[in-house]
Amino acid sequence: MDERALAYINLFAVLGGLSELCRLDGECWKLIEHKNISIGICVKDGPEGTIRFENGVCSVTPGVDRCDIKLPFGSCKKFNGLIDGTVTPIPSKGFTKVGFLLREFTKLTDKLTAYLRPAEGALEDPQFFEISTNIMFHLILDAIAQVGNEDRIGRASASYVVDGDVRIAIDGGPEGYLHVRDHRLTAVHEICEHPMSYMTFSTMKSARELFDGKVNAVECVGLGKVRIGGMISMVDNVNRMLDRVSMYLA
Repeated sequence: MDERALAYINLFAVLGGLSELCRLDGECWKLIEHKNISIGICVKDGPEGTIRFENGVCSVTPGVDRCDIKLPFGSCKKFNGLIDGTVTPIPSKGFTKVGFLLREFTKLTDKLTAYLRPAEGALEDPQFFEISTNIMFHLILDAIAQVGNEDRIGRASASYVVDGDVRIAIDGGPEGYLHVRDHRLTAVHEICEHPMSYMTFSTMKSARELFDGKVNAVECVGLGKVRIGGMISMVDNVNRMLDRVSMYLA
């Protein structure tokens, strides 16, 4: 597992999950309802991105040019330590706004962790299950893109994917697609109008089983829990990247 690839996944996929968290969880939405503040994360030899909270909406975008609080990290390993709770960052900008980090932002990340690593029995609650699986779906979509762009083995799989869009969806649930151009992947969290290929889960439960590693993609297809179509080579290589995602998020 590559620390640099993990840093990209942690910033744009794991922390990217804050967007869906704030959209779906009412308590989290209230924390940022009237906030207009941004946190820039700058990792040496790694990713740079800004988490923005604007009037109840959270987004994560590349670059740190216009951030209110800036958190620098000397290496990808140190940034990854922030995610696993072993590193405490020191802002280089925005000291007067550090209260947001200590209060609202910490509450948000704690709640995100609760959804991504649910306590025993938590998924038995239908509302919790739906929110958790929605967040996981969008996180994995972003993580596939980062693996395809930054992980050595993932890039090898991406090198075989032609230009076009791969739709990934759950029937009656969330959907999005991977836009591929020149073997670079971009996760798009919108309806795909003209997919070249697709992978569709029959239910939220079947998607969750795959996300949690209880079944593999081939088994899901065989059991009819996942439908695939279009240019199958695209789906096959996306599945290879998905296998790498499972390793990084384990």
